[in-house]
Amino acid sequence: MKRALIVSYYWPPTGGSGVQRWVKFCKYLPAAGWQCTVCTPDNPDRLAPDSSLLDDIPAETEVLRLPIREPYALYRRLTGRSGAVKGAGVNPVNAQKKSFLQRLILFLRSNLFVPDPRAGWVRPATRYLKAWLQEHPADVLVTTGPPHSMHLIGLRLHRATGIPWVADFRDPWTRIFYFKHLSLLPAVRKRHFRLEQAVLDEASAVVSVSPRVQADFAARTRTTVHLITNGYDEEDFDRPAPEPDGFFRLVHTGLFASDGNPGVFWDVLAHKCAQDPEFHSRLRLVLAGKVDPEIVASLRKRGLMACVELPGYLPHNESVEALLRADLLLLPLRWEPEYSKVLPGKIFEYLAARRPVLGIGPVNSAAADVLRDAGAGVFADWIDALTMSQTLDAAWDDFRSGTARRPEGRIEVYARRLLTQRMADLFNSLL
Repeated sequence: MKRALIVSYYWPPTGGSGVQRWVKFCKYLPAAGWQCTVCTPDNPDRLAPDSSLLDDIPAETEVLRLPIREPYALYRRLTGRSGAVKGAGVNPVNAQKKSFLQRLILFLRSNLFVPDPRAGWVRPATRYLKAWLQEHPADVLVTTGPPHSMHLIGLRLHRATGIPWVADFRDPWTRIFYFKHLSLLPAVRKRHFRLEQAVLDEASAVVSVSPRVQADFAARTRTTVHLITNGYDEEDFDRPAPEPDGFFRLVHTGLFASDGNPGVFWDVLAHKCAQDPEFHSRLRLVLAGKVDPEIVASLRKRGLMACVELPGYLPHNESVEALLRADLLLLPLRWEPEYSKVLPGKIFEYLAARRPVLGIGPVNSAAADVLRDAGAGVFADWIDALTMSQTLDAAWDDFRSGTARRPEGRIEVYARRLLTQRMADLFNSLL
């Protein structure tokens, strides 16, 4: 067995889509001839725990846990949120109006911690792994970000050891949608670009999860940039269909940030509730995950809260159950123009659930391309109330008739087992 050393900030019992990517790779890499060792913080700032993901990790996977010091506890004390639920505001870096204290903290966070608040882990993790590699040789080194400070660990280890290094970008760095809101000083901004370029140029291979981000990276480096998207695990969806319970469910899973609030769709929903008492009585709008308060306020303003379920973050197996119960899955993107290049991780599990999807956002986005190619749903622009209404009506009619149409497009290219083999092939090509 060849060995891959993977440096990832996110690892179970932390939950979320950022965790699932490498948990699933580690699950299937041994079958492709690769043993995995994962280095991760012992005490990360954990937004949502999910112990169910531990079941996917093979017993032979070695996990190295190192302590980390982060500024988030201090941030919560300064803002008076020391007793607040972690992650209650899921998107603090956006274009919304902020108080003076919020602006000050964002300025300090952005300019004192480069490239991110986990930067303090780079030196001790690098020092530890240099010593560890002397006694436990690895064939390939992998870093996955964000946080992009993980890539700085890879950069230092690669320079020191020469081990082939794969820099896995789950999201862009300087071209991510919130980068322009970070209040960066000119010198700090330049430092971000220098660090990003060093990672792109010195990595043995770069991996992106979106074809449009792949193209952006490829235009800026001679290093080969590979496309290995996120995906779905067939084993997660190999279960009996849930029994109907008489409710018409609209479901959204994962983070629901205020800069992705689909106000026009809420208007469409409220109008249909007012016009159709049966629809109103049967409607359940399930928002499973961290939901920004602005989303809840928007729904309350439109009188929809009686139909809303807010179960909070669900363990992954329960999240899959929620998807399979849906009559229509909601996929609103963020308003930021840069987000059109991003592929939200949830989209692939939406496809695997074989339920119709209503995407809301730019119709020329990467997410719209995936839905279109898979024949899995409809994308409506932010203000396209007509398409939203027609899609909602069609799903409701299918529900009432009991003959719901299930998308049957080809989605096998997004199966985790297949994607893992592609990652293993990349590893083998670097030896």
